[in-house]
Amino acid sequence: MIISASYRTDIPAFYGRWFLNRFRAGWAKAVNPYGRQISTIALRSGVDGFVFWTRNPGPFRDALDEIRRAQLPFVVQCTLTGYPRALESSVIEVERSLALMAELAGRHGPRVVVWRYDPIVATSLTPLDWHEANFARLAERLEGVTDEVSVSFATLYRKTGRNLEVAARAHHFGWGDPSPDDKRALLRRLGERAAGHGIRLTLCSQPDLVGPGTLPSSCIDARRLEDVAAGWGLDRRISAKVKGNRPGCQCFESRDIGEYDTCPHGCVYCYAVGTRSLAKRRYAEHDPDSEFLLPPPWLEQAEAPPTLL
Repeated sequence: MIISASYRTDIPAFYGRWFLNRFRAGWAKAVNPYGRQISTIALRSGVDGFVFWTRNPGPFRDALDEIRRAQLPFVVQCTLTGYPRALESSVIEVERSLALMAELAGRHGPRVVVWRYDPIVATSLTPLDWHEANFARLAERLEGVTDEVSVSFATLYRKTGRNLEVAARAHHFGWGDPSPDDKRALLRRLGERAAGHGIRLTLCSQPDLVGPGTLPSSCIDARRLEDVAAGWGLDRRISAKVKGNRPGCQCFESRDIGEYDTCPHGCVYCYAVGTRSLAKRRYAEHDPDSEFLLPPPWLEQAEAPPTLL
């Protein structure tokens, strides 16, 4: 079993102490965001590896070292976009992010780090030609640090559109959704820029835009985890099958231990947060000694853990 931690929130940046507590205990509880069922998920026994998602791996160094000592491979999906503060108000500075990604690769191997330039948001502050130049600068700096960059264009869900509109009024910019042809043209140029620095461009869950120089992403990738393990001198064979979370998703089957509406980074295009005020409130309510990242308010915590799944 592969553990995802987490595409619903930024555990390495904000919830590292909680994760380490649960890792040492060997299990965590998680709530299904749709049916609200509660599961107890093993974090050691039967675990093939971890995929972490973050904009700031710095606070998570010690946790990664401990996981490696337990001989469990991991991949860190590091989001770095370098957008204006009007779009992402509280993420760490680009130079700090670049340094941390290079540190991860140097410490644990280049197959550990996947760069996410995701999502691509088209605004009057970040038009498509701006993205090409911005992406090219970042790709140059990440040569040798990673061999993959995963991208996608922003999907304008209702909450995404609402948050973008609020930010647009506050910061006086326009936004929209480029045509499929314009998206494909940009992807082709980004792929060329990435390839020039030894990085392959992959596209997350948008198969209609796949074209020359662009491959579908497997953000949760069993084969990459096996490669990480091999780089550490471990022999791992992971039997997980591809089981995407949505149409076009090429991820391998995993269990996610995160919770929506808990990341206070403040990115206005984020799919996982309805409002930043809610995320900040829930972050403030977090108890690192809890079994849950954030317990459901209607549930009293059990005194003893049930059988691990």
